[in-house]
Parts: sequence; C-alpha cells; structure tokens
Amino acid sequence: MSVFPEFGPKSETHQLTMGGVTMRVVVEGEGPPVVFVPGGDQTAEAYSEQFSCLSDHFKCITYDPRGAGDTQSPPPPWSMQDYATDCAAVIDAFAGGQAAVCGLSLGGLVTQQTAIDFPEKVRLAIPMGTSAYIDGFTRDWMQAEIDLRKDGITLPDYFLAPHYAVYAFPAKALHEPELWEQLKASYTERFRNRDPQATIDQWEACLKFDCREGLKTCPVPMHVIAFSEDVQTAPVMCKVVSDLAPNGVFHEIPGLGHVSMTRHKPEIVAAKLREILTAELVQQ
Repeated sequence: MSVFPEFGPKSETHQLTMGGVTMRVVVEGEGPPVVFVPGGDQTAEAYSEQFSCLSDHFKCITYDPRGAGDTQSPPPPWSMQDYATDCAAVIDAFAGGQAAVCGLSLGGLVTQQTAIDFPEKVRLAIPMGTSAYIDGFTRDWMQAEIDLRKDGITLPDYFLAPHYAVYAFPAKALHEPELWEQLKASYTERFRNRDPQATIDQWEACLKFDCREGLKTCPVPMHVIAFSEDVQTAPVMCKVVSDLAPNGVFHEIPGLGHVSMTRHKPEIVAAKLREILTAELVQQ
C-alpha cells in the first residue's frame, strides 16, 4: 500500500528550480489558487484527498518540501525562513504571485512564516495543527525522536505503525479494524525507508521556530484549524496563533487527530477548508 493515496489523473507534476532548490510541484484544478504545504516527513501526496475534494472550485498546488520526496536542496541546517522562501517561489511560479496558503504541522509553521515574510503574496493563511512555538510535551517528544536518530537507533518494522499512528489519529479511528489495517500498512511503508537525517533536519527547524513577535503585526487573515484529539499540537497550542494574529480566527474540529485529513476523515477537513476559502476568496 502506498504511503498516501495517489493523485487523480487530472493532476500535473512540474519541476521548479530557484536558489539552489529544485522542487517537485503538483497542480490540479482551476479557480482561486491555494498552495498546500506538507507536514514533517510528508510528500505532496499528503494532500491528494484534499485535491480530489477541492479542485472542482480551486487551483490546488502542493510540493515536496525540503527533506522529503523528490525535492533537492542545499545541505541543512534549514530555517523556517528558508521553507517560507520556497513556498513564496511556488506562489510566484504557479499562482501568479498571490495565493491562499494552507499547511499542516511543519506545513502550518511554514504557512505562518510565509504570511509574515511575504504578506503581499498570501491572501489568506490556514495553518492546521500548528503552533507559534513548540514547548512542553511536544518539544520533549520531538527532541526525543531527534536524539533517537542521532544515537543511531532504528525502529523495527513491527513497531513503526503502533508507534507513529498514535500521534496521528484519534483513539476511535485506531480501533476501526478496516482503517487500522490501512494505517498499519501505510505507516509501516512510510517510516521504513525514511532517511533519519532528513527527519532530524526538518524537526530541528521546527524546534528552532518561534514566530510570536512576527504574528503580532502580520496583516494576513489567519484562520487556524485545530483538531480536538490532536496529541502533537493540542488545540491550546493552535489558539496561541489565532490570538496573536491581528486577523486571527480559531476553528476546532471535533473528533479528529493530527493527520485525520488523510485516510481517516479527509472529507470533514475539506468541508471546513471549502467553507473558509469560499468566504475569504470567492464571496469577497
């Protein structure tokens, strides 16, 4: 089973080179452009189900970020400003210089930084499962994952899905037998061949991230989406972002986990995104 569901036949794959970075970019649909930024360890395919739900009314654009998939970049360390510069380049090349930007997890941090650094390019920011900075349990967990890899420890295949799925999906989802079989196969495949150094590089960029001051003066409308059963970025972390942003709006979707937008309840996440995108981009 593939790590994420595949894109549909109407999607187009491109290559974008700028500033020493060569990115794989996927585009589907027509309408107001929306750039979707993948999370840590994710490739563009993480948004394939969102594309199938939203590309009827929006030009959906996504890409492999530094440290994942087919994108090639200068050696790390990478800052969140580097990731934001990559996102801005995608906006320029595929969205005519201005787009809505939506991202999950690491992609949510990139979404915020892009809105702060390039407000003229971002019509609307939708960070999901995000934070203005990382502390507490999430910091300790992420640092432990980094240190595990630096110590050269490799988790066996039989432990991959039981370990990582707990951080991605709510308990009810994990106890749905058919869904669990899908998750077990896809998460085993996803993390079996994951380059440990790429994870270290991406996650260290997250732990260095702190955009609290930048958010205070960011003029971009910022709709922050939290998931009530999110272990990685609890709703209280997401609300800090919406509270700091002058034009921040907080949304909490009940019953979903950090990565419920793939395989679990993609249609619920897509419905919320359609609601926000329509109100901000279409009905203006």
